[in-house]
Amino acid sequence: MSVFIPGNCIDLLCAGVEYFPALEAACDGATREIYLETYIFENDGTGRRIAATLSRAARRGVTVHVMIDGFGSKDLGDDFLDAMRQDGVRVLKYRPQISPWTLRRERLRRLHRKIAVIDARVAFVGGINIIDDMHTPHQVPPRFDYAVRVEGPLLAEIHPLVVRLWKRVMWMQLRRRGQTNPLEVQAAPCGPRRGALFVRDNLQHRTDIEKAYLDAIGRATTEVVIANAYFFPGMGFRRALADASARGVRVVLLLQGRVEYVLLHYATRALYRFFLDAGVEIYEYHRSFLHAKVAVIDERWATVGSSNIDPMSLLLAREANVMIEDAGFARELRASLTEAMELGAQRVQAASWHRQSLAARIMTWICYEMVRFLTGWSSYGRAREFR
Repeated sequence: MSVFIPGNCIDLLCAGVEYFPALEAACDGATREIYLETYIFENDGTGRRIAATLSRAARRGVTVHVMIDGFGSKDLGDDFLDAMRQDGVRVLKYRPQISPWTLRRERLRRLHRKIAVIDARVAFVGGINIIDDMHTPHQVPPRFDYAVRVEGPLLAEIHPLVVRLWKRVMWMQLRRRGQTNPLEVQAAPCGPRRGALFVRDNLQHRTDIEKAYLDAIGRATTEVVIANAYFFPGMGFRRALADASARGVRVVLLLQGRVEYVLLHYATRALYRFFLDAGVEIYEYHRSFLHAKVAVIDERWATVGSSNIDPMSLLLAREANVMIEDAGFARELRASLTEAMELGAQRVQAASWHRQSLAARIMTWICYEMVRFLTGWSSYGRAREFR
């Protein structure tokens, strides 16, 4: 498990409208190296803008590394990538050339984290892909998501993480060109915030993010607020939230209201009765598509990252979350979530939920059982918690 490191400057970035200008400015100021990891890199206005920024950096001599997921970015054409490569950008695909129709279980073991590190002095971690906030058709407000900008000693945890994965993928793909000598992190304390990097992989850190959540929920005394795009926790996580509610803690879930992925959407709704009966407040966000993976506990502990609370994130994918112990940051994130609930969400009432139609109940039950089956199959039976 990670430890909290003091002395950091950690700034909250709300949606792409704040994230992309900050990322672009940091890359334009780079002098030595850039590492960028993302699940989705889209050939749209934002994708072309960030690609142009990376190409500018490479042309002026900065060593630029871009790693995209082979499934999440499967629609990104070779012409787009070749244009960056011609400018000197080094591009790798994580688990490339895996057909979406294959039955191979490992196709779900994706690079889902979103990290950028510039000159080993500033990093960005969050849930925002390189894609337009308005990419989803018929969406008026932008996609609802978060990232953080990090400076300070926490870079000593973030920078080696991206370097190790780059080297590992280079080795696995038997590539010699593109090897690099990364910078040494020399990040002095520069701010008041304590932060820790928690990652999830299939080796040493299989449950670190989930355990960090459970530890914080177990210590909660007043309030737990979780906003999560794809929410299908295991039984241990469900019980932790119910136990917190039972001891008088206000527990609030802000979940996806619009249907994006039908199967998971209705499987999640199959859990509503359990949470509502336990006194948990559920709000469904309808204003736009919710893509956030954040939480605030007791207005002192917060997390921002890429990890959903679902089987893919908790059992299969590479994820990264920054945990922050700072009252000012926690209050800022909580205020943003409160505004989102007031302006764009509807509370699910227990009485009306219990009166839902038989057809709706059958639909949620079928989806719930299908997600359970797929979870057990894709994780080699390591999904007993998701029952």
